[in-house]
Amino acid sequence: MTSQEAKQVLDKIVGQVFGYRNPYTLEQFQQKYAFDVRLPSEVYDSTTGEKTWAASTNPTKFMTLTNTRKSFETNEGMLAKRDLPDIQSILSAWNETNYTSTERMFESLNVHESDCIYNCENIYRCQDVNASKNMVFCDGMQPGGNEFMAASQRSRNSTYGIRIDDSQNISNSFSVSWSNKVSHSLFMNDCFDVTDSMFCSHIGGKQFCIANMQFEEAEYRKLRDIVVRWILTA
Repeated sequence: MTSQEAKQVLDKIVGQVFGYRNPYTLEQFQQKYAFDVRLPSEVYDSTTGEKTWAASTNPTKFMTLTNTRKSFETNEGMLAKRDLPDIQSILSAWNETNYTSTERMFESLNVHESDCIYNCENIYRCQDVNASKNMVFCDGMQPGGNEFMAASQRSRNSTYGIRIDDSQNISNSFSVSWSNKVSHSLFMNDCFDVTDSMFCSHIGGKQFCIANMQFEEAEYRKLRDIVVRWILTA
């Protein structure tokens, strides 16, 4: 997915969640909303010098998965046997082949600047994402229908979400953590079966709540618009 395509996906997510046009560039959004999300880092292929992306930068030598596969085409990646009389020679031989693969993706389409992607489509700068579509700046997203998510972590079966962490069955929401079955909500923590609510924790089966207080729908809608404008301009 090109940066232009990623921006289009992000615009759609922001518009769906907040009801306003996305005011951010990709870089601005990442800095503001994905600042604490583990994302792949830019490194360089040690064999070609080309830029690539890795989930872990602890290793010091990298090779893109494409180049790794190319190296296997020659003698199945094997080297000619030679004497290895001591530990120094063994370690030296290991160093010749010990490259960490980058931009690893399997059964996936349209993936860019990402690593450890499985059975996905339209992925931009994400890592450890499985069976998901249209994802931007996400980490650890589990299989189960994730689609149109941004700056989210360790969640499943969710759509149109921003900063959704450790949750499932979330839709059209922002900043939701450790929750299930939450929709059209903002700043929710440890909630279940809640819709159209904000700044709530540890509640279930509610609608039109703010800070664990019940409001009428008209009151809620008015205050929600104030909060959304604050989010997008703060």
